[in-house]
Amino acid sequence: MNINSPSPEAWWKSAVVYQIYPRSFADSDGDGVGDLRGIIGRLDHLAALGVDVLWLSPVYPSPQDDNGYDISDYQDIDPAFGTLADFDDLLAAVHARSMKLVMDLVVNHTSDEHPWFTESRRGPDSPRRDWYWWRPARDGAEPGTPGAEPNNWRSFFSGPAWEYDEPGDAYYLHLFSRKQPDLNWENPEVRAAVHRMMNWWLDRGVDGFRMDVINLISKDPALADRTHHGAGPRIHEFLQEMHREVFAGRPERLLTVGEMPGVTVEEARLFTDPARAEVDMVFQFEHVGLDHGDGKFDVRPLNLLDLKASLGRWQDALGEKGWNSLYWNNHDQPRVVSRFGDDRPAHRVRSATMLATVLHLHRGTPYVYQGEELGMTNAPFASIEEFRDIESLNHYAEAVGGGADPARVLAGLRAMGRDNARTPMQWDATPHAGFTTGTPWIPVHPNHIEVNAAAAYADPSSVFHHYRRLIALRHSEPTVAHGDFTMLLPKDPRVYAFTRRLAGADGTATELLVLGNFTGDTAEVELPDDGWRDAELLIGNLPDPGPLTTTVTLTPWEARVHRRRR
Repeated sequence: MNINSPSPEAWWKSAVVYQIYPRSFADSDGDGVGDLRGIIGRLDHLAALGVDVLWLSPVYPSPQDDNGYDISDYQDIDPAFGTLADFDDLLAAVHARSMKLVMDLVVNHTSDEHPWFTESRRGPDSPRRDWYWWRPARDGAEPGTPGAEPNNWRSFFSGPAWEYDEPGDAYYLHLFSRKQPDLNWENPEVRAAVHRMMNWWLDRGVDGFRMDVINLISKDPALADRTHHGAGPRIHEFLQEMHREVFAGRPERLLTVGEMPGVTVEEARLFTDPARAEVDMVFQFEHVGLDHGDGKFDVRPLNLLDLKASLGRWQDALGEKGWNSLYWNNHDQPRVVSRFGDDRPAHRVRSATMLATVLHLHRGTPYVYQGEELGMTNAPFASIEEFRDIESLNHYAEAVGGGADPARVLAGLRAMGRDNARTPMQWDATPHAGFTTGTPWIPVHPNHIEVNAAAAYADPSSVFHHYRRLIALRHSEPTVAHGDFTMLLPKDPRVYAFTRRLAGADGTATELLVLGNFTGDTAEVELPDDGWRDAELLIGNLPDPGPLTTTVTLTPWEARVHRRRR
């Protein structure tokens, strides 16, 4: 698809986005850390897959407390990844392949080593003091002692969301790591500085932004006790101002994506309504929390009925206005084939392709996270020493310190830890999977001998080639991008089924029937009408599933999509 061609619809509705986590994608210089030159050397992989947009996780200078989401300079490249010249070469190479490049925008917080914060930290008289959230201890409490924090907010990375700064005798707010102080968006100087930075990158040629936890930038200045960090009172105002100051009037065909923890369907409809000029689409987290018990590391089996209800509700809510982002994986989620599928060798390919089929046939823009298209799996972490992620390390320390069974805590981390997504990309069967000639910053999965890109290219039935066919289908069949969505069999605990329908100008309609067996057993279902009998098989993950009848028998992890016109 030529995403630069004019279209009456927003171009990103027919596009597919590929996320690269640079640290783990490809290392060009043998230091064990992925870099921009490594990405350039592997762009043909993306071109062969057929994706339209590359989303680049942060490559800015950073102390790497949260693997780059703690930024110390918004307008440069971390030396571990290369230089601005390398970035310009990457951008040119992406554009030469008719793809777009979207940057990760992290402006809820900075690093505590950013010059803005080091100046703010100098004391109450600093001209940038109120660029961040500073507060004294609670009345009557001894500063720096447990319980003296200004409110009861908890960090997403465990512990209080406040850090006591002894020289200034005050606390600063950090919803994430203590090295990630939150910016005070109530200050117009902060917003203006962020807008200048964003314009600087757009002027350089980038094609938009994925905005990290962007619904958290607005906070009620009262900072009262509460149990939830949700969208603040000025969030819509701030996003509309950002659109006016950064995106409005630009001739480029740009993309804006808001990552929004805790966002509701009602809020998302507002955020993504084109008439409101806020963001093009949102990342919501409802469906990736369905297997959480008491917190994300308390893992429960997925109930397919819950998944249908959740995704179906989002499809319906954003059907007339707004737009969905479709994803199973990203840098913060475990590998979906291990999570919702079956990563054992006998079922890995079939379950990975079923999951891909069901997701990509929904209404919205699909996101593919590096290695997902290979069916990469969760890693076999043997001990806490093998983890690198601050969230996992903090959770382990807090849980075990509180008396939890270390083995049980470790089992939760193995299943849900973010490091599962961050093991190196598996390019081939050579040592370190072709990712690096040095020692990788985190170990390569031992199954790279079998699960790798080189092997996938050579196998027409591989996960890679199935993703390639799904992406091509989105480009060629308008019903995939623009059709209505209707859930079928909402009470069936085994099979995920729905239809897509798009009316044509001649009065006829194209309809797609999507079926996915979410189990390792054979499943038999009755179709809602007999008009699907002998409908064309558009795509499936079996070489010859046979003709379609009113009663459909699906083999373990089978997926199929049929098309009819009437």
